[in-house]
Amino acid sequence: MQGAGLTDRRRHKRIRGGRATQKKSEAGRGEEGESGNPSARASPPKPGRRGGGEKRTVEHGFPNQPSSLAHDPKLRLMAIATKSGAVKIYGAPGVEFTGLHKEAATVTQMYFLPGQGSLLSLLDDNSVHLWEINQRNSYSYLEEIRTLTLPGRLGFDCANSPSITRITVILLKSCCSMACLGTEGGGVYFLDLPSLQLLDGKTLFQDEVLQSLPDDYKCGKALGPVESLQEHPTDPDKILIGYSRGLVILWGQVTRSVANLFLGNQQLESISWERSSRTFVTSHSDGAYMVWPVNSSKCKTQPLTSSIPYGPFPCKAINKILWRTSETGSPFVIFSGGMPRASYGDRHCITIMQGKVQVTLDFTSRVIDFFTVHNIDPEQEYDNPTALLVLVEEELVAVDLQTPGWPTITPPYLAPLHSSAITCSYHISNIPVKLWERLLCAGKQQNPPHSAVEWPINGGKNLAPEPLHNELLLTGHEDGSVRFWDASGVSLKSLYKLTTANIFQTEADHNEGFPQSGEEEWPPFRKVGCFDPYSDDPRLGIQKISLCKYSSQLVVAGTAGQVLVMEFNDEKSEQKISLSSVDLLQDREGFTWKGHERLIPKSGLVSFASGFQPSFLVQCIPPAAVTAVTLHTEWQLVAFGTSHGFGVFDYYRQQAVLARCTLHPNDSLAMEGPLSRVKSLKKSLRQSFRRIRKSRVSGKKRLTPSSPASKVQEANAQLAEQDGPREVEVTPVQRRIEPRSADDSLSGVVRCLYFADTFLRDATHHGPTMWAGTNAGSVYAYALEVPSREKWMEKSAEAVLGKEIQLMHRAPVVSIAVLDGRGNPLPEPFEVSRDLAKAPEMQGSHSVLIISEEQFKVFTLPRVTAKTKFKLTAHEGSRVRKLGLMSFPSVASDDYSENCLVCLTNLGDIHIFTIPGLRPQMRYDCIRKEDISGIASCVFTKTGQGFYLISPSEFERFSLSARNITEPHCVVGLEGSRDHLSPVTSPHNNLQGSPKMSQANGTHKLQSKEECNSLGAADGMLEDLQLPLSQTPLDSPNSSADITLDTTGDLTVEDVKDYLPGMLECVN
Repeated sequence: MQGAGLTDRRRHKRIRGGRATQKKSEAGRGEEGESGNPSARASPPKPGRRGGGEKRTVEHGFPNQPSSLAHDPKLRLMAIATKSGAVKIYGAPGVEFTGLHKEAATVTQMYFLPGQGSLLSLLDDNSVHLWEINQRNSYSYLEEIRTLTLPGRLGFDCANSPSITRITVILLKSCCSMACLGTEGGGVYFLDLPSLQLLDGKTLFQDEVLQSLPDDYKCGKALGPVESLQEHPTDPDKILIGYSRGLVILWGQVTRSVANLFLGNQQLESISWERSSRTFVTSHSDGAYMVWPVNSSKCKTQPLTSSIPYGPFPCKAINKILWRTSETGSPFVIFSGGMPRASYGDRHCITIMQGKVQVTLDFTSRVIDFFTVHNIDPEQEYDNPTALLVLVEEELVAVDLQTPGWPTITPPYLAPLHSSAITCSYHISNIPVKLWERLLCAGKQQNPPHSAVEWPINGGKNLAPEPLHNELLLTGHEDGSVRFWDASGVSLKSLYKLTTANIFQTEADHNEGFPQSGEEEWPPFRKVGCFDPYSDDPRLGIQKISLCKYSSQLVVAGTAGQVLVMEFNDEKSEQKISLSSVDLLQDREGFTWKGHERLIPKSGLVSFASGFQPSFLVQCIPPAAVTAVTLHTEWQLVAFGTSHGFGVFDYYRQQAVLARCTLHPNDSLAMEGPLSRVKSLKKSLRQSFRRIRKSRVSGKKRLTPSSPASKVQEANAQLAEQDGPREVEVTPVQRRIEPRSADDSLSGVVRCLYFADTFLRDATHHGPTMWAGTNAGSVYAYALEVPSREKWMEKSAEAVLGKEIQLMHRAPVVSIAVLDGRGNPLPEPFEVSRDLAKAPEMQGSHSVLIISEEQFKVFTLPRVTAKTKFKLTAHEGSRVRKLGLMSFPSVASDDYSENCLVCLTNLGDIHIFTIPGLRPQMRYDCIRKEDISGIASCVFTKTGQGFYLISPSEFERFSLSARNITEPHCVVGLEGSRDHLSPVTSPHNNLQGSPKMSQANGTHKLQSKEECNSLGAADGMLEDLQLPLSQTPLDSPNSSADITLDTTGDLTVEDVKDYLPGMLECVN
């Protein structure tokens, strides 16, 4: 890997650009290192050495399970916390910070110290944490500074009443030097900031408040927990304290006395001041809100006004209420909840009222919290709110309060990726400018901006350079839609949405957007947000996607065997859906499809908006889910596969070229489909016991007595049977892998398809070919006769079976790639003809790389003789789950790059190999092996990066390349100066020598200190001799044994270095 840009292994942990990352070495970044030579290349990594970990750069999407919200009006920042203890701060697009509490506890409340760049968080374990945005190396980062757990009250048995000091609400004073903590026991404690020291002399207990109450109000009832704390807008020494019972007092801190009493009798939920401080509003559990006057009268028993907006029938509680004055007319009253309990008690709503205008915002998920963006200048008379931001469980919604009708504002980030469940994803790099602009135009026509107001959360400054290339991330969804995301930078932005449901006849109404409510409907509901997880027809789900960025052609395949060939059109159109069916069973007898019915396309003309429009529909028979698809636009061919077989279709002439059934006679499960409920439990158990019996007896049957492998196993068996010291263990050369039975269920599933221009028939003539790999370890190679462009209308393409390969262990074939004479992957269609890639080497011999779940193997073409292999399962005990061919550019030279094979295993590890030599280069811990959905969702890019789902709504982005890294680089300017405190000693704040903590949802592997140590270039032979045996055992892939089948090869110094530690250990 000399000079290639794999992430260098000399790194230490730090928090940079808002994320916990691992720093690459100076050499790895191409900067001046110890040698003083900025252009020096990093030394090649040793084969098979374990890397310190890939660099996780940024999380795209919406935080999973949000629990609290905070807003800094001075710095124009917003914070969202989650139930897993994550804290995420957002500003302008590209300004992001992420922190993680040491305790995996729910963050129940958060409060910014306005303008200070500090944040106070409260966890459900009753601990308070102080965070700061600090700066290092010109970039801002987030770190935890202090933590505090409130002690119990003296004289009370906290074991019997542990909740007496449980914090219910926090108020940060405007001076930012003190915090008030309301508790469940009715007491109010005061904290000094930023030291988080309790100010014991200022504590207010409920006993002191009771002394000021009239006797008839006491009546032996407790006041209950503190529900709300609000600072007086014009007199900071006074605090409005609201108790659950309904009592509200205005407390003077300096005089330690009650200035005003407001004797409410309805359970209190929240309080909000009016800007002038002459009145305040309270909300209650019966769906009412009351306005109270603040004047010289000390005790008040009745409010100025009381209203139940959705009465007179019983209503749910108004959980939070805001009162915002406006110079354009009546004040804004904004509250959550309060809906009629019987008829709309299950709705998640926020109501906006201004005079006689009232709108009920109806969300599809629970409201967490909300705030308004308004004028905070104390010299101004009015609040004049400009926007309302609402955090609900599954998305963030912003409402423009300046524009009539109060339209929504589209956020530039935090897109709900899971608005319909993600079923597949597809990444494509270096999008041509023309296609990019066409996508932008079509997306704007789909979603015209309803509001001209700029995004109000725009604090901080994004210092990241503009991306050199445009990147697309495509996600297929359960509702039949495909969403196009701009993945070029830190913020994942929605560009365009393709809907396929309108092509088929379904019972659901697939109109884009929500229907608007009628004028006379009460309450006046308005659907807002785009989260809609319900799919009326599971057959619409997208399974596979393939896009040609040069011809603007797209193939999407679904759950019911539908394969749609689509082409981009800048204009609206009306057209009839052309349909062709391909029978993959080929009239085989004895098979009856028991699964779902196929989707029926609409008849007649169908209207399509600008964007991708269907040019042809291929329907697989039986209508099983499509498991593989590939597109070759130069040949006008599309290949698709299911659990029954594969086919090739000429979509220019609209006729089938090939259909091949891959079913085994015992593949009965393949006929039941993914949605069938008739799968036989007895058969599953029978097959499991059959495998167990075979695994016990089949090992000896497979080996001939004269074979070298049998002799090795016999020798190992004899050694194992000999009596000897128990501490002496003999490590086998490799694991014994049992061959899979040919009659295993679903063995006919097509796992991969591949088009290539290569040598298949003889070594002198190359031509179009199509390759298919199945679950049973079978590989089919077809030679294609594709007519020239001038004869497309006269002659159709033809396919002839050229080769058929059966892997010995019958492991599923997950990927196939043809390598040219230089060992490089073949370019994509149109890349060479448009001078976007070098022409492949056609003089030397080609080879084909066949990757199964258990091993990688390179065969020469056209003879198909084994050339090189690497047995991953035998060496590592893992199986391949995801594959990618990546190009790693050098950090020192723009003219040098290396192509590598990257695989993700079922254990969550990432392995990197050279091609075509298949020598192991690096091994990274990436995902926890228990996170099956994360492993299954991983998608690699061709530029050394990758994405995988860490939750249903978030993608984690990581980089394996030292040159191609997408991560936040931002800075936040603070107002004035503040006292800097040393951070707390915890794993996520110890900036050196600590393991990399898992992220918000905990799906990442915890990397130990040893794994984070330097594994870069060797400084000498001594360093390599001191490596433990566990890093290079005898059966390690570091050894050149069983790497290649060719006996000729170069013996390098690195081979000797890697061999010596294991040999010395064995000698000892």
